[in-house]
Amino acid sequence: MRKISLFFLLYLFFLPALGEEVAGGDSAGQFARHDVNLQILSGNNQSIRAGRVPAQVPVIFVTDHNNRPLVNEPVYISRISPRSETGELSAIRFFTDTAGKAYIDLEPINEPGDYEYLVYGETTDREQPAILKITIRKSNWVFLLVIGLFGGLSFFILGMTLMSEGMQNSAGNRMRGFLGRLTSNRFIALSIGALVTIVIQSSSATNVMLISFVNSKLMRFKQTIGVILGAAIGTTITAQIIAFKLTDYALLFVALGFMVQILSRKLHWKEIGKAILGFGILFFGMHIMSESMAPLRSYDPFIDMILRLQNPVLGIVVGALLTALIQSSSAFIGILIILSMQGLLTLGAAIPLLIGANIGTAITAVLASLNGSREAKQVALAHTLIKIIGAAIIVFLIPSFIRLMAYITPEGVQAGVSDMNMIAQPRQIANAHTLYNIALCLLFLPITNSYARLIRYLLPLKHEGEVPFTLRYINEGLLKTPVVAIDSAREELARMMKKVYHMTEKIIAPFIDKKSHVFREIEESEREINFLRDEIKDFLIKVSQGDISKDTTEEAFIMMNAVREFEQIADTLSTQLLNKAKSWCNSQYQFSDKGKEELLTYHRQTLTLMVNAIKLVEHFDLRSAIRLKEKYDHYREEFFELERQHYDRLKGNIEHSLESSKTHLEIITLLRVISSHAINTIRILIYKTNHHKSRKR
Repeated sequence: MRKISLFFLLYLFFLPALGEEVAGGDSAGQFARHDVNLQILSGNNQSIRAGRVPAQVPVIFVTDHNNRPLVNEPVYISRISPRSETGELSAIRFFTDTAGKAYIDLEPINEPGDYEYLVYGETTDREQPAILKITIRKSNWVFLLVIGLFGGLSFFILGMTLMSEGMQNSAGNRMRGFLGRLTSNRFIALSIGALVTIVIQSSSATNVMLISFVNSKLMRFKQTIGVILGAAIGTTITAQIIAFKLTDYALLFVALGFMVQILSRKLHWKEIGKAILGFGILFFGMHIMSESMAPLRSYDPFIDMILRLQNPVLGIVVGALLTALIQSSSAFIGILIILSMQGLLTLGAAIPLLIGANIGTAITAVLASLNGSREAKQVALAHTLIKIIGAAIIVFLIPSFIRLMAYITPEGVQAGVSDMNMIAQPRQIANAHTLYNIALCLLFLPITNSYARLIRYLLPLKHEGEVPFTLRYINEGLLKTPVVAIDSAREELARMMKKVYHMTEKIIAPFIDKKSHVFREIEESEREINFLRDEIKDFLIKVSQGDISKDTTEEAFIMMNAVREFEQIADTLSTQLLNKAKSWCNSQYQFSDKGKEELLTYHRQTLTLMVNAIKLVEHFDLRSAIRLKEKYDHYREEFFELERQHYDRLKGNIEHSLESSKTHLEIITLLRVISSHAINTIRILIYKTNHHKSRKR
């Protein structure tokens, strides 16, 4: 400012020698000396398309020291930025009318940019001359703004996705189990909810996991409330990171993450590099959006729209709708922070918008619960109602909340600016987001039991039996977090395998005791197995089509194989063995006591192999897989021994042996087929694990 004042004084001193252009007449300098005051009434900070005249003619109001309008008073205007190519300063002179107003007629400008003009009178004692600012835009600036905004938003969301995936994969594939085991205490639940959300970078994904847990009876609804509150706090960390103005270093993070990915041989470090790369792309997207939004600073319709959003109800509704559309509160709040970086957002508009964003993020959980159990719907209702109650409370406290944020983060405070019209700063928005969710936590955490009772009252459970053919663990919402999705698929697969195990367990009863009541159960189980087979396969294919690690791809392949092997076991049970059981129950034949003992022995061994195969798929334990494969060789030898003993009894003409011989041998053969399918599940685990290790070496 001192430079401008010095320049102004030098200009007045050398005014006669500058050879200025004068509009409407004689050279300047022949007026009586008196002090004048200048005021720009209109036309300041406006934007004009290149080659066009201003929509608002700049008007300068000139008064004397008694604030009386001066008539026919000269007013000079000189462009000071950007400077002319020659560096010379030229001035244009205008005169005031009878009302003391001078109308500045500027020539059209073809070059886009921000232009500043020095405005002054014939004589003045003001230290700071008036500055007229005009922005010249390109003729296609709207198109460039739109593509810049959407392109930058695409980079922003891509970066967030890469960062999330990298953090998830580097943290390991057990977040789901970690979350499920540590939610009995409300404070532990709060901490775990926040931690898991920080890692997966999505409170929506955390809430979808909770719905999956409750739907599969792994958790009770009451346990989820603390996790919901923790997830809301965890998601604010993303906003805090974004609020750091790191856009200048975005490409540095992109380069660093790319180098780590390319040079690292270990998968763990590759995923860390992916997270760093995503971090850089996120900020690069912010930079593109910020640059593209710059013209809006002088676009009056946009400024008017922002001012209308200071209406709390309107702001909350708009924030909720836009967040529901984007399906990410972090992305929407990131956009608010970008607007604040350009000085386009007032704090009075930012607060309602971020409150609305907290409501809009609940839509993902609501959609995930639609096909779930009644208790799963209670989780979605609890999450949504927390956000709505919080918004209903704070809507009356927004002015006080704004003053609190200005006090906590005073960087946006400006003299003469009201609290509502205060230009929002990035850190203020991030802090408001965090403080709001912490306040919700402090409000609801002490009353989780009472709140759970309220939700049960609003949405009571229906005492109905389990609906057949439903999924407990997997749903489309989990596909956004592949490592969680693959764990969910494994649990659904284990559930299917256990159903096949129970079918195998029941099939022996008709042959031993001629109990026919199990036939209907086995046929019903077969239909459910076919349903689960199709759903699990489709889900695993969708997971594999995403951007997943090689380890996750191998797990998906092993699970697809297990689905196939155990579905073939179910087919063997429901067709061949079941048909033989029906025929056996309608016959007059009986197995000898020795024959029954042999059948029960081999049946138990088959069940043992199946149990161990299920455990291996659940935990991917290679050592146990190798041990069981060796044990299968022992089972196969025992089969031949049982067959030899059976022929020995035939030689001895033991009672019932001749009549039941064919069925006896067929049962043992089919049980051996079932055992071979179980051991195939183990073999593929050993092969894929060893192949993956050798490939790493």
